[in-house]
Amino acid sequence: MNAQRVLGAGPLSLIHSLWYYRQLIVAMTKREVVGRYRGSIMGLAWSFFNPVLMLAVYTFVFSEVFQSRWPGQDGGKGGFAILLFVGMIVHGLFSECANRSASLIITNGNYVKKVIFPLEILTVITLGSALFHTCISLIVLLGAQFLLTHQLHLSALLFPLILMPLLIATLGISWWLAALGVYLRDVGQVIGVLTTVLLFLSPVLYPVAALPEIYQPWLKLNPLTYIIEESRNVLLFGLLPQWGSLALAMLIGLVIAAAGFWFFQRTRKGFADVI
Repeated sequence: MNAQRVLGAGPLSLIHSLWYYRQLIVAMTKREVVGRYRGSIMGLAWSFFNPVLMLAVYTFVFSEVFQSRWPGQDGGKGGFAILLFVGMIVHGLFSECANRSASLIITNGNYVKKVIFPLEILTVITLGSALFHTCISLIVLLGAQFLLTHQLHLSALLFPLILMPLLIATLGISWWLAALGVYLRDVGQVIGVLTTVLLFLSPVLYPVAALPEIYQPWLKLNPLTYIIEESRNVLLFGLLPQWGSLALAMLIGLVIAAAGFWFFQRTRKGFADVI
C-alpha cells in the first residue's frame, strides 16, 4: 500500500485518511492484539479469561465480603458485580487508550524517522485493540447476566450506539495526548494519575442517584457519566437510550475528534526534531 501522508488537518482529511489506510489499520490492529499474547501458553485465550477472572473476583468481594447492594436494585449475589463491571468496561476502554497515547509516538519513533508513515492511524490502532478487549468483556458480562437473571434484553443491541460517542471522543483525546507527549514527557505520568482519579469520579462504583443532589450536576459534567449510566440502562435494565442526549453526546464527540486531529496534524511536523 502506498504510504502517502495526509497533510490536511480538517475533518475531510481525517475521513480520507481513515478510509485510505483502512487495510493497514485492520492489519496492524490484528498484529497489536495477537502480539500482546505472543509467547504465552494460552495465547489469545487470555483475552477471555482475564475478564472472567475479574468478574469472579468482583462477585466474591462485593457479594460475599462487603455484601454490597446497588441502591434501588435487588440483583442478588453478583448483581452488584455486574453493575460494577459495566462501569469498569467503559472506563477501561477510555483509560487504556489515554494511558497508551501519551507515549505512542515516542515508542513508535521508527515510523517518524525512517519511513513515511501515516502517524495519525496509530491512535486508531490503539483504540481498535482496546475495543477488541471491550467486546470480549461484553461477552463475559452478558454471559454472567444470563446465568444470574436467565434473560437478556433486546436493548443490549443498542450498546454500540451508546459507545460510539465515547469512541469518537477518545480518538480526539488520544491525538491530543499523542502530540503533547512528544514535547512534554510528563504527560504520561499525569494522565496515569488522572485516569485513576476518573475511576472514582465516574459512576463506576456507584450510581449518580447515590450522591447528594448538590453533587450530581458536577458528576454529570464528567463525559463518562452519561456513557456508563446509559450502558447500564440498555445492557442490564432493558431501557431505551435518551435519543436527544445521545445526539448531543455524538456531536460533542465529533467536535473533540476534529479538534484533536487538527492539533495532531499541526504539531506533527516537529516530531522528528524532538524524538
